[in-house]
Amino acid sequence: MHVNLEKIKKLESKPFIIKNFINSKEINIFKKLYEELPIEINNRRQKIIKKKWTSNFNKEFQDQYIKKLRSIIGSFEMDNPRSKDKFESLGLFQESFKPVPLHVDTGFNFEKILYKQTLLPLSEKSETVIFKNRFYGCSTTFSIDPKELKSKGYNKRSSEHIDLFDGKRFDKKVHETFLSHENIDNLKGLEIEMIFEWKLGDLLIFDRTALHCSSKNLNGKKLGFTTSTIKL
Repeated sequence: MHVNLEKIKKLESKPFIIKNFINSKEINIFKKLYEELPIEINNRRQKIIKKKWTSNFNKEFQDQYIKKLRSIIGSFEMDNPRSKDKFESLGLFQESFKPVPLHVDTGFNFEKILYKQTLLPLSEKSETVIFKNRFYGCSTTFSIDPKELKSKGYNKRSSEHIDLFDGKRFDKKVHETFLSHENIDNLKGLEIEMIFEWKLGDLLIFDRTALHCSSKNLNGKKLGFTTSTIKL
């Protein structure tokens, strides 16, 4: 449990979208960056490729991006894992070939004051589902599948979310439309806050403590850029 829990909760808010956060020229810069950056992780089991935007790639554009983000959410510090070459990272490009499962990106340092997380779509025809439910442990992928619970990765694997909420049966129609890749019993007690429809140029901002996952609607693959922040 995070030691600054009360401070974290005071900073929480509903997720929101900034329309046209970046323009078409900036979108192309992001796409070019993705092509140039080295692969950090190629997870064939989860069918996802990850690249980190490190400080030695287009630092000037990084500074512009941070300045623009600060104009919206105020002061913050970036809180993204360093690359395997030990460079600081502004954030993570993720090219996904299957829906990303239910998880939370709270990190592993319980002394930090968690703040906002951002998602910048670099492709379309997809959605991200943000739940009202919060989790104050470490970064965790939530599952009731015994095989998944035994697998290893950056995130902890756990089914503890099942006992945290009220256990109410998840809506079948919503499950069929957006989340049929998830076992409906894995969604017990969860309530949707927002379904973010991916659109180039838009930015989704939400709390790092919010449970979230991809929708099932994936047109072959999708590409997005995410960042995580803290307050000092």
